[in-house]
Amino acid sequence: MVEATGAASDGCARRLCAALSSRAQEPGPRVDGAPRAEQVARGMDIERQVMAPRFDDAFRSQLTQLFRWRRDVRRFRTEPVAEHTIRDLLAEADLAPSVGNSQPWRFVLVEDPQRRRRVRESFARVNGTALAGLSGERARLYASLRLEGMDRAPVQLAVFCDETTTQGHGLGRLTMPETLRYSVVLAIGQLWLAARARGLGLGWVSILEPQEVTRLCEVPPGWQFVAWLCLGWPEEEHEDPELERAGWQARTPLEGRILRR
Repeated sequence: MVEATGAASDGCARRLCAALSSRAQEPGPRVDGAPRAEQVARGMDIERQVMAPRFDDAFRSQLTQLFRWRRDVRRFRTEPVAEHTIRDLLAEADLAPSVGNSQPWRFVLVEDPQRRRRVRESFARVNGTALAGLSGERARLYASLRLEGMDRAPVQLAVFCDETTTQGHGLGRLTMPETLRYSVVLAIGQLWLAARARGLGLGWVSILEPQEVTRLCEVPPGWQFVAWLCLGWPEEEHEDPELERAGWQARTPLEGRILRR
């Protein structure tokens, strides 16, 4: 839960800002070489920090539940997702952190049935190649997996990274330009959780030909394909990941992924 919300807190904030603004006009000594107005501005920053939302144990518990129930969904119902819901989800994804505040993510809502069909054909080609490289029980398992939901998901998005963006003025990218794409992945993760919080499911399809998807989406030069996302109402709910249920790969303990130096 978020504390200090509502009209009462808004009125308190207005009174505080008015008081601080009035104090800024008062003559006063310079402290640490800073003018009075600058000192007051610093005080306003401190007050804003104090008034930031505070999240209680109940909220944190629900947030953990949200993380646990995020799933890579492959089975969708065909009911549409409201346009305002799609807009809200993208707005929440747009709040993601990015290197240099560059916001390099670009979302393409692919609604044309012919484009969708061609992308699904790309999946079929790559999926066939992947299956041909397996043998025995692993091949049987792979063939049994549901690896995309492109035939039923009502909303399908291609997500790109604009590697030509000048937003952010290159900050943080001199030696690690790949942080632009990492930023896009953060936005996708945020979209995933926002969808789950509304009862929607999202599936990331990566078994595709990036150049073919880029060509079909007719995006500007310099946009690099990152993900194809299927979004909709899940056909079923499960507490454990599908790959675990199918016997492909179970999760492993966290301890094996932590080092100390």
